[in-house]
Amino acid sequence: MPKKGITGHDEWVVTEALATALVALEQLPPVNQPRAHMEDVKKLLAAGCQPGSVNLHLAQAKCRLFPDRDPLTIYREYGLEDGQG
Repeated sequence: MPKKGITGHDEWVVTEALATALVALEQLPPVNQPRAHMEDVKKLLAAGCQPGSVNLHLAQAKCRLFPDRDPLTIYREYGLEDGQG
């Protein structure tokens, strides 16, 4: 069975990369945030995700970028009260 794409899970890799990039850009001071590009990244992320799962990917990315922060607080920031989406 041939693998799909380059890695066999290209869509997942791109989704995680986009979510992580967006969360990282959000950490910049507002004056330094490339807002137009960030909106484009969010559109690309939404296009590659299951409907309604963008916030879950963003919360997971923020948990990875900030492992010392409380994960449940991060999930709540993204409107995911139960930490699961």
